[in-house]
Amino acid sequence: MQQFRGVYTALITPFTDLGTVDYQSLERIVNQQIEAGIDGLVPCGTTGESPTLSHEEHDRVIAQTIKYAAGRVPVIAGTGSNATTEAIRLSQHAEDAGADAVLLVNPYYNKPTQKGLYLHFKAIADSVKIPCVLYNIKGRTGVNLETETLIRLEQDCSNIVAVKEASGSLEQMRSVIASTSNDFMVLSGDDNLALDLIRAGGDGVISVASNLFPHEMARMMHAALEGRWDEAERLGTWFAPFFAACFIETNPIPIKTAMAAMGWCRESFRLPMCTMESEEHREKLLSIITSMAEDAKEGRI
Repeated sequence: MQQFRGVYTALITPFTDLGTVDYQSLERIVNQQIEAGIDGLVPCGTTGESPTLSHEEHDRVIAQTIKYAAGRVPVIAGTGSNATTEAIRLSQHAEDAGADAVLLVNPYYNKPTQKGLYLHFKAIADSVKIPCVLYNIKGRTGVNLETETLIRLEQDCSNIVAVKEASGSLEQMRSVIASTSNDFMVLSGDDNLALDLIRAGGDGVISVASNLFPHEMARMMHAALEGRWDEAERLGTWFAPFFAACFIETNPIPIKTAMAAMGWCRESFRLPMCTMESEEHREKLLSIITSMAEDAKEGRI
């Protein structure tokens, strides 16, 4: 099974001014990410505005990302849904398209029991042969994947190999690391907790911030994984204001705004996502990224 360690970028989905998917920008972003040293790509997650994509668009964004990556880095395709049958179809399509793994978010809105979560994830895992990465994010889905349920899924499904932990709880992350097997991978879903997760024995991060600063995120996480903590912590301090700014409004509004300001995409969203609500927030975000871009250009980090 593929080992998922390091930095995996939770890709934005760029749109044109007319609101269609901008595949030209997507290709440019994919190439920039890989050239900057990122370890893998995650299309059609939360940051990719996946709930606003049609099924046809969802399938094509995944297929095109795989095509653009051309085997240079693994692609973990976001294929979760609150309908198990839909998640199975999306996952099977991603497998057929050549995805290296699928990312399966907790079923949202339904608020299933732990038994329901187990049956949901097991049904999807049984429907594909590629690795499955579970995505635990109670704040978005209304339900927490409890560690006991995760352990049972790992034991019963050989292709459930990792979890993206975005519970926001270091205690839960540590419990998952301590309770799962040594080859089960735990990835942070929060940039600001990524170094703490590595200290606790975790494996990496599925990152929002790396959309804009992939080289620097890769440096930080690789330094941590290799035990070079002085460098990792220095970069973590440098990143801290940006990590906070990425969630000054609902993700992916800030990161897409920042990327548009730097010329990587248009500032175009799918409703109900929209441009930034607060001009004060925009000014703060742009001030932070302008300073960081200058630091990176001048080699001050």
